[in-house]
Amino acid sequence: MGSWRWYTAGESHGPGLIGIVEGVPAGIPISREAINADLARRQKGYGRGGRMAIERDQAEIWGGVRHGLSLGSPIALLVKNRDYENWKDTMAPDPAPSDREVTRPRPGHADLVGGIKYGHRDLRNVLERASARETTMRVALGAVARAFLRALGVEIGAHVIRIGAVECERRDYTLEEVRRSEDSPVRVVDRGIEPQMIAAIDEAKGSGDTLGGVVEILAFGLPVGLGSYVHWARRLEAGLGAALLSIQAFKAVEVGSGFAQTETPGSLVHDPIWWDPEQGFTRASNRAGGLEGGMTTGMPLVVRAAMKPLSTLMTPLGSFDIRSKEPFLAQVERSDVTAVPAAAVVAEAMVMHVLADHMLDKFGGDSLDEIRERVRRWQTYVHEF
Repeated sequence: MGSWRWYTAGESHGPGLIGIVEGVPAGIPISREAINADLARRQKGYGRGGRMAIERDQAEIWGGVRHGLSLGSPIALLVKNRDYENWKDTMAPDPAPSDREVTRPRPGHADLVGGIKYGHRDLRNVLERASARETTMRVALGAVARAFLRALGVEIGAHVIRIGAVECERRDYTLEEVRRSEDSPVRVVDRGIEPQMIAAIDEAKGSGDTLGGVVEILAFGLPVGLGSYVHWARRLEAGLGAALLSIQAFKAVEVGSGFAQTETPGSLVHDPIWWDPEQGFTRASNRAGGLEGGMTTGMPLVVRAAMKPLSTLMTPLGSFDIRSKEPFLAQVERSDVTAVPAAAVVAEAMVMHVLADHMLDKFGGDSLDEIRERVRRWQTYVHEF
C-alpha cells in the first residue's frame, strides 16, 4: 500500500468490525449518514439471505473526524454485529468451552486450507474471518475514500451486468444511468432484463443452488496520468486487479473491453486520439476503459469483475470430517442465493481505495485545499499540452 493505508479487523459473529484508514487529508467532509448510506446499499439486493434481516449496519466514528471534517489523523470506524447477542459464548475472547465447532470443511471456502495453514482443528476459527461479512468495513472505509474523491470532482458508481446466464448489453454507461440502477433489486440499468435475472435467482433458490455474475465499476472525472508505466507495481491496472480479486468469491477482472479484445482485430480495439481547442487531447472511443500504459487517459475508467457462485449451498457437496475422516455432506452456514448486487458496492469501494491512493501518490498534500490547488494546476497543464 502507498499513502492511503487501511485495515480491517473482526469476525463474522464477533462483537463487531473495526477499520482504520490512514492518509486522509485534513478538511474532507465526513458524515456518518454518508457512510451508513453505503452500508445500506451493501445490504440490498434480490437473493440475499437471513443475515441481512438481522443486521442493520451502522458505523460509529471513533477517531479522526471533528465537526464533520477529517483532521488529517487516522480515521477509525466501528460497525457492531447485532447477531453477536446470539453468539456471545461461542465467540467469547476469554477462555471458554468450545461450542458450535466446525469440523466439516465446505468445498469452495477457506475452511480446509485455512485450518491446515494456521493449525485450527475447529474450522470456525477460519470461516469467521474469511466470511464476506468483513466487506462491511471495506465499504464503510470506502465511503471515506468516496468523500475524498468527490471533493476532487471524481464520481464512482457500480452496477450489475450479469447474473448467471442473464446478461445486459455491454456499452458505455453514463453516471446517471448507473445511479438509476440503485432502484433495481438486482442493481441493473436495463429494467427490461430485470425480470429475467429475478427469475434466474428464483430458479436457483428452488433447486438449492447459487449464482455468480459480473459487476461493472465506473469512475468519472479522473485526471490524466494516475498510475505509471515505469514499474509494474505502479501500473494502475495492477492495483485495481489486486484490490478486486481480494474480494471474497471474485475470480476475474477486465479493463475496458477486456477479454473481448482477444478475439477482435487491433483496428477495432484501440482508441483513436482526438484533439480540439475545448477539450485538449481526448479519445474518440473508450474501448481501453480509461487506461493506457498503466495510466489514466482522462476518459471514464471502466473495470469489470466476475464473482463465482457462492460456495455455501443449501444442497451441500461432499466433504470429509477433518477429525474422523468420515465422509459427510458439507456443513451449511447461512447463505445467499446470490450476492452479486451487493458485491457491486464492495467492488466500488475497493476501486475507490485504489484511486484515493493514486490521487495522493500523484498530487500529495496534507489538506483538501492544498490538493485541490495542485489538481487545478495539473488540469490546466494537461489542457494546454
